[in-house]
Amino acid sequence: MAKLKLHVDYEEKVKEEKANKRIETVKKGWGNGFVSKPTFVKKMLLPHFWGAWFALFLLWSLVTFLPYPMQMWIGRRVGRLLGSISPARKYVLKRNLELAFPEKSPDERHELSKEIQRNSGMALFETGIAWFWPDWRLKRHIKIDDEDLKGALEIAKSGNPILVLSCHFVTLELMARIYATLITPGIGIYRPTDHPIWEYAQVKGRLRKNIALVNRNDPRSMLKALMRKMPIWYAPDQDYGRKVSIFVPFFAVKEAATVVGTRNLAKVKGTLVQPAWTIREGSKYHLYVKAPLNNFPTDDEVIDTTRINQVIEKMILMAPEQYLWLHRRFKTAPNPEEKRYPGLE
Repeated sequence: MAKLKLHVDYEEKVKEEKANKRIETVKKGWGNGFVSKPTFVKKMLLPHFWGAWFALFLLWSLVTFLPYPMQMWIGRRVGRLLGSISPARKYVLKRNLELAFPEKSPDERHELSKEIQRNSGMALFETGIAWFWPDWRLKRHIKIDDEDLKGALEIAKSGNPILVLSCHFVTLELMARIYATLITPGIGIYRPTDHPIWEYAQVKGRLRKNIALVNRNDPRSMLKALMRKMPIWYAPDQDYGRKVSIFVPFFAVKEAATVVGTRNLAKVKGTLVQPAWTIREGSKYHLYVKAPLNNFPTDDEVIDTTRINQVIEKMILMAPEQYLWLHRRFKTAPNPEEKRYPGLE
């Protein structure tokens, strides 16, 4: 039986990169690794990119002119449709739930997977909301507890570097926008893309309220931001491979590859690690901002990294259907021969 493909072949990727012509679409800001402004290049108007421009225009039109309930209604159905036509992602989702929640019955995991697909479709519109909505419209849908807001504002005014600890909820784009709107702007960690239109769009959208972006593979610039006392949004809940990870528990997986970046960044003098995340509750986006972690970091990287995973687990369990279970969170095992996703190439 043929295995599923999750990504395009290498030859197809090379062909796409040549077609994109590696157009540089961002300008570096006040540090070598910081992206502070998207740059428009005339070559981005070539016919090859018209489809991407149309997709962006369509997203802008939908989130601008459609009522919010209609956007979410369409999003839920788009999510289920994409789930049915993408067998590889559907398989990854199924395996993640089996690995993370073995105590759940197959029927319970199946129902949860359908909700995750629906929420993933809604995230398409929520990304557009984060990028395109004006503040006055967004604020109608924001919710935050008075105590959380008061504490977060006090920390923002303290002058300490802030490492905003979050995770990959489908509302992550909105979380950064809401935090910057209500509390303070900062630096986003992101993954650049080779496609110039998508790169231009995500940089422009994410910098609507924030100061700059930094490549997720550029820890030196992250440290520089903290030393300059700039808040950083940091989500260490994905599998980045064994070179930058150690193996600690994450849900039912006793040895999940987890980056130690949170601990390393927190070593900057005065850094506060502040858990913050956003849950969609009805038509409201509830920003949770909690007190900074006490006694962190310690001298033990296993204890520290395990603690970070435990904090993230508590976030996810508030709304597991809104978490991005579509990536291969458990792909790296201590034994390189172990295949946790045997159905994939």
